[in-house]
Amino acid sequence: MRSFDEALQAVSEVEGWMSPDQAERLYRAAAGTHAGETIVEIGSFRGRSAIVLASAMPSGVTLVAIDPHAGNDRGPQEFDGFQEAAATDHEVFNANLAAAGVADRVRHVRAFSDAAHAEVQGEPAVLYIDGAHRYAPARTDIRDWGARVAPGGTLLIHDSFSSLGVTLAIGRELMFGKRFRYVGRARSLTEYRADLDGTLRSRLGNSARQLAQLPWFVKNLMVKVLISAKLGGVLKKFTGRDSEWPY
Repeated sequence: MRSFDEALQAVSEVEGWMSPDQAERLYRAAAGTHAGETIVEIGSFRGRSAIVLASAMPSGVTLVAIDPHAGNDRGPQEFDGFQEAAATDHEVFNANLAAAGVADRVRHVRAFSDAAHAEVQGEPAVLYIDGAHRYAPARTDIRDWGARVAPGGTLLIHDSFSSLGVTLAIGRELMFGKRFRYVGRARSLTEYRADLDGTLRSRLGNSARQLAQLPWFVKNLMVKVLISAKLGGVLKKFTGRDSEWPY
């Protein structure tokens, strides 16, 4: 195990969308696992989050990183048409894991998440979802992979209350659900725990805590509209915020 600061240093040059406070959530979740348990990551890109998870997890824990590296859903507004970059993404992913010294701690499954269930045995103690951000695949990941999380396990979702598709999927599967308790978020990375007691009172409170994030979601959508319309200067003038895609 590395310290959190060492893990951050290990990914300082790795491309990806993950702020230090988001990395800390991943690190804490992985550090809380025990030998014999499994961590599943859906959406690895070039290895930034996988390196943090692998750096934190104790000996005997398995990390399964699922990413087809197919040139789709690569990043903001990069849904399709990047097939030529797929081979490079795969090579850089492997090179980054090797450079960080965690290649032997990560088992990469190069497949789409809905076709990878047979590659993971048992119930993951930690599930991190940062895959396709469109509604249908995001909902499928949350519903089908979320159902496999061990009781009391941790579910982390990137681009929550930031991506429209992911947020709609959360609304459908988790906002009024019976199983996952909303713990909090670091920017758009939300953390849930599979320990909600399922009573009406706990479900209403859980829903209220998630609904309280919607004003932040609306602000993110407005930022994206301004950036897409090439009005980043307007954004900077009135908010002091750089024209960075929110994550």
